[in-house]
Amino acid sequence: MSEVSTNDLVRNLEALLYVSIKPLTIKGLAQVLGTKEEDVEQAVEGLRDLYSREERGMQILRQGNQIQMMTNPAAASAVSALYHDELAGELTRPALETLTIIAYRGPIRKLELDQIRGVNCALILRNLLLRGLIESSDEEDVFDRFYSVTLEFLRHLGITSPRELPDYNELHEHQKIEEFLSSTNEDVLINEAKI
Repeated sequence: MSEVSTNDLVRNLEALLYVSIKPLTIKGLAQVLGTKEEDVEQAVEGLRDLYSREERGMQILRQGNQIQMMTNPAAASAVSALYHDELAGELTRPALETLTIIAYRGPIRKLELDQIRGVNCALILRNLLLRGLIESSDEEDVFDRFYSVTLEFLRHLGITSPRELPDYNELHEHQKIEEFLSSTNEDVLINEAKI
């Protein structure tokens, strides 16, 4: 992969840390960003320095080789008030659509979920994870994680397995969805080969 400029690296690193629900590793970030681990190390330290010098609402935490963006403890009461309202309220239509796709197609990769919905689902996934309705695999690479519904979700519906959902078999392995995902994956591979 090509080398990325320092400004692009810092911007993209900050974006990945923001959307990631779990800690990321230097090695995983270097692979996703297409650069050397040393460059990622420098960019992480630069971001940590920036966020620690200013009174920001976010902080970059690091433990060993794992990095994660977290809210500043000084903003805990404001965050708590927002999440209380957000988590206690009803799910939005996009969140319900995403949850339905995960229930019927899960475990499903984020990339496939984005392809089916036609939009980036990162923030919706974060909200559903916070509500305890979905869970993700422990893959290092944020793009390789698989999402599935939780036991809490099943308990709310009064079922013991997603297979008990109406028309589950038909929708879980729907031929048109399989064809769409296959063609989209082929397009992604072709575009990556051109780069």
